Amino acid sequence: MASSASEPFRAGYRPRIAMTTYYQEGSWGVWNSVAAIVPGAYVEAVADAGGTPLLLPPVGTDPGVLELVDGLIVIGGVDVDPQFYGAERHELTSSQPSRDEHDLALTRAALERGLPLFAICRGAQILNVALGGTLIQHLPDVNENAAQYQPEPGRYGRVAFRTEPGSRCRELLGARAESPCYHHQALDEVAEGLVVTARAEDGTIEAVETTTGGWALGVQFHPEENRKDPRLFEGFVVVAHHHARGRTPSGGPAGALHREDTCTP
Repeated sequence: MASSASEPFRAGYRPRIAMTTYYQEGSWGVWNSVAAIVPGAYVEAVADAGGTPLLLPPVGTDPGVLELVDGLIVIGGVDVDPQFYGAERHELTSSQPSRDEHDLALTRAALERGLPLFAICRGAQILNVALGGTLIQHLPDVNENAAQYQPEPGRYGRVAFRTEPGSRCRELLGARAESPCYHHQALDEVAEGLVVTARAEDGTIEAVETTTGGWALGVQFHPEENRKDPRLFEGFVVVAHHHARGRTPSGGPAGALHREDTCTP
């Protein structure tokens, strides 16, 4: 018997979630070579939320592969190369242009197809640049308190933020939330087609969403490191499941995943 439209998940079906990857030196067993890498926290967050993670390394890029999946996550990583938003390189900017090209192509293809898109940290910056926005290349240059966002190499900072009424962030996280973070760049000029839906107390943009078309959310923080609160991943997987069934919400909140008003790890 076919499942009814009211059921949140079709029995036995796990939405297929494509994820971008790093492509750099890695180690396994006795080997040390270039590898496609995704931190386990992302993979586990998708699986725990009910999705099946599929990796798309930045080699042999084919946006057409998105026709085979139910959602796309653009993960974190190094800075976006300023050539892609028409700026001069800051001395502290570190980039991988080939990965940028891959992530930008997939992001634009997802937006064109109305495929659910969840863009995390660097991913949110890619989303903004893909639509014509710009970035602040080094936050401490414009914000004396910005060191809290990347306190030291290999250690996450922490950010508290407020969400906007009516937004996907508000629907999933409530009015106030906090999360681990790790970035020295941030969104500057927000692209046409995006709206800011969360800010830190110092004004740093923490989330953007599309205003038309399919479901797309970009967050500057790292929800995959917020192990005790999977609400954003759960919400995304719900939307991906609706998309798979041909019932993608028309840009509105994923809905009905509240557990409490504040997100704590």
